[in-house]
Amino acid sequence: MQLTEIDAAAVREIYERPFPELAFAAIAAHRAAFDPLAIQRSTLLSIKTGGCSEDCGYCAQSARRETHVRPEPLAPIDEVVAAARAAKAEGATRFCMGAAWRGVKDGPAFERVLEMVREVSALGMESCVTLGALQPHQARALREAGLQYYNHNLDTSRDYYPQVVSTHDYDDRLETLEVARAAGLKLCCGGIIGMGESRDDRIALIAELAAMERPPESVPVNVLVPIEGTPLAERATFDPIELARTVATLRIVLPSSYIRLAAGRSAMSAELQALCFLLGANSVFAGDRLLTTENAPLDSDAALFAALGVRAEPASARH
Repeated sequence: MQLTEIDAAAVREIYERPFPELAFAAIAAHRAAFDPLAIQRSTLLSIKTGGCSEDCGYCAQSARRETHVRPEPLAPIDEVVAAARAAKAEGATRFCMGAAWRGVKDGPAFERVLEMVREVSALGMESCVTLGALQPHQARALREAGLQYYNHNLDTSRDYYPQVVSTHDYDDRLETLEVARAAGLKLCCGGIIGMGESRDDRIALIAELAAMERPPESVPVNVLVPIEGTPLAERATFDPIELARTVATLRIVLPSSYIRLAAGRSAMSAELQALCFLLGANSVFAGDRLLTTENAPLDSDAALFAALGVRAEPASARH
């Protein structure tokens, strides 16, 4: 059942249970709300790459960093629609579009994004965008165009956030989420682990998500992909058991949300992914790339799904 009055102390009690007990509770919560054999598949496309004015320490798209990423203009609508069609043919039911902007600006670029949303929605796919900060009228325009999900990750805890980015603060993130929710959009909001944060930070992030009046319907769990030229690359730490505990705790405190294995999955073993699916992760990003980083190839996903006896969730399953 949905927990109430959730706080960091309540999350910690769950997170730090002996692992067999934590796993049992997560598996039960997952089975109560979802088909445990179905994995939702989403595809993420960068529709405007690089040149971002923000200084997020994990991101290769910041204009303040020297990385392998070179700025690219907003993609043509027909290319985006073609990519969405291909994703649908490969089994994706949600198509996510990301633009490296600090925030949305009214004008031709935003109008083009609205048309992308209309075209993707017309394909019968769920649509999601991540465009940075939103104004209320822009959120309403996206909703009217057919958008279903707005992605805006909190990334980490409030306390650790200044170690990640300095060009905006935590409350800015929360404000954008409130704007999207007020417009009738569903939320896609999660975080990144392995940035040098502590267990306390992971627990605080989970508590922040769970304490929302309406928690996010979709929660991406990213593992930091260390990218040369980004400040956090040298802080990268990855503990598979901490990832498993994070997934299991999210499943218990957010029983009706999709929990997605997102960035960093290409570096996860088949065994670790299988464990995460068992503990309640029920969504993945499919396709060879996620914005500017590599992703698990489609053929390896197909082999893994076959080995585990799980299947891609059909578009009509819960929507």
